[in-house]
Amino acid sequence: MYRVTRERFEELAGEALDSIPESLARHMDNVVVLVEGRSPPGEHLFGLYQGLPLTSRGNYYTGVVPDRITLYQDEISSACSSEAELIAQIRTTVVHEVAHHFGIGDRRLRELGWG
Repeated sequence: MYRVTRERFEELAGEALDSIPESLARHMDNVVVLVEGRSPPGEHLFGLYQGLPLTSRGNYYTGVVPDRITLYQDEISSACSSEAELIAQIRTTVVHEVAHHFGIGDRRLRELGWG
C-alpha cells in the first residue's frame, strides 16, 4: 500500500483529469469529480460513475444535479507500492470513469485495456 495525504491524492487526480485530451475534455458536461476514503461497504471499487451518460441525454436534460465520478483513495492506494504506481492507477481510474460519462461500458473498456 502506498499512502499519500488527501491533498496530494486530489492533486494527482487533478493532474489525471488535466491529461485528458482537450478534444474530449471540452465535451464533458455537468460532472464533478470527488475523492472519498473508502468505497461503499461490500464493494472494492477504485472509482464509480453515477449519472446519465452524455449518449443518453436528450433535449429534456436540464436542471439536473451533476453526474458524479468518485475516486476511492483507500482502494486505489492499496493496489500501489510507489507514487509512480499510484499516479498510473489514478489516471487509469479517471479515464475509466470519464469513459462511462461518455457512454462507454465496462466490456468495451476491458477490450481497450482500460478495464
